[in-house]
Amino acid sequence: MSQKNLVVAFGGVSPEHEVSVLTAIQAISALEGSSYNCIPLYVTKSGRWLTGEKLLDLSNYKELKTLENDSVSCAFVKDETGKTFLKEQEGGGFFSKPKSYPVYAVLCAFHGSEGENGSFQGVCEMMNIPYTGSGVLGSSLGMDKVKAKLVAAANGIPVTRAVNFYESDWEKEQDDLIAVAEEYDYPLIVKPVSLGSSIGVAIANDRNSLIDAVETAFRYDAHLLIEEAVNPLMEINCSVMGTPDDCKPSVCEKPLGKTETLSFEDKYQSGEGADKGMASADRIIPADIPDELTKKIQRMATKTFSALGASGLARLDFLVNANTNEVYFNEINTIPGSFSFYLWEKSGLQFSELLNELIAIALKQHQAKNGRVRSYETNLLSEKAVKGIKGLKGTKN
Repeated sequence: MSQKNLVVAFGGVSPEHEVSVLTAIQAISALEGSSYNCIPLYVTKSGRWLTGEKLLDLSNYKELKTLENDSVSCAFVKDETGKTFLKEQEGGGFFSKPKSYPVYAVLCAFHGSEGENGSFQGVCEMMNIPYTGSGVLGSSLGMDKVKAKLVAAANGIPVTRAVNFYESDWEKEQDDLIAVAEEYDYPLIVKPVSLGSSIGVAIANDRNSLIDAVETAFRYDAHLLIEEAVNPLMEINCSVMGTPDDCKPSVCEKPLGKTETLSFEDKYQSGEGADKGMASADRIIPADIPDELTKKIQRMATKTFSALGASGLARLDFLVNANTNEVYFNEINTIPGSFSFYLWEKSGLQFSELLNELIAIALKQHQAKNGRVRSYETNLLSEKAVKGIKGLKGTKN
């Protein structure tokens, strides 16, 4: 049986670029020997689309410039029948012709920015390609911490109090914004609104450290959040897989960090083997919490997943007051590091099986979309053509 071309899309113009590379290579490795022929679609830090066999080897990413020079530019194209291909824009060698791969589906392995915020998903929608993960709306909501919390709160899901503002607001109303935030009492949490992997996140224990944290976070995003802290804090995460109307939770995990809130280093450079991405972080799985609390978080996770219109697989992070067991939705990661496979392995699903389920969901969603009426037969343009350009402008003859 011939293999199906699975385009694995990763990289991107994002501070989480390297994490995305790790996730993609992990997935490609897990799919070795499967029915899929994995075709890499690597988006460079400058936004170029590249493909080529050297992109399949993690060791080649030590020298990005060399790797880019040894790879081939590519793009999605359609033939006269409407079938989509990933086509090389040049040959791989002096005498070789550009290759063209019919696309069976796309496995999205981006983290952050244009790859995870719905923009790449929009490209797939325009090209009518099946792709894993959330759609345009679910992806964009998930990337925006402010909008995600608003939707969660509107659906009765508890969230912590917060004030959000843009850089222009900070320049004009700094004292007023600080006054509002200080009503929550210190410590306070400063976060970029549209980044993940804890990049730019800081704890402020007083006014001076708050100002420093805000100024630092503005290096990464023009829109920030200052949140009240949960104290004493216990972080619990849960992955959810499926569609808004049919989803299931994984076991819960309790991440362990060196600091009160998990840093980028805690998530990706701790544990054994930093090349394992999110899978290398220190954590307790299943989380050592009461069964009642586990079930409560799992219910909140699936409810939030559905409310945000997520699809495929996501990881939802919760803040728990360790004394009272009060639970607050923190954020959703619509393409979590390492696809949170470590949570699903503890739920009885191996990484390769998890990826196959994600692809199956993508194909089902795609088929459902194409099963709807997607065009409307009308002679509107013919009528307008008879009236001429004056009629289109609404002018009188």
